[in-house]
Amino acid sequence: MTEHNLRPPGEDDPGLLHAGAEPVLRTGADQPWDPEDLALAEGRDPTPENIERARRILERDGPAAIERTVP
Repeated sequence: MTEHNLRPPGEDDPGLLHAGAEPVLRTGADQPWDPEDLALAEGRDPTPENIERARRILERDGPAAIERTVP
């Protein structure tokens, strides 16, 4: 690795680890999730029933619903 490749992470690559930089740790719940996203992450077809089920779970459990599905 050359000297010019050693730089702290920037906005263009926040998840990359560079020499001397602390890793940027993320979880599935760090981003917004729609009910359709949760239904798909659970391996369900995005039918109206599955999307409604996911909406209720997200309302009830918030980010914990995502953490259980996409740790």
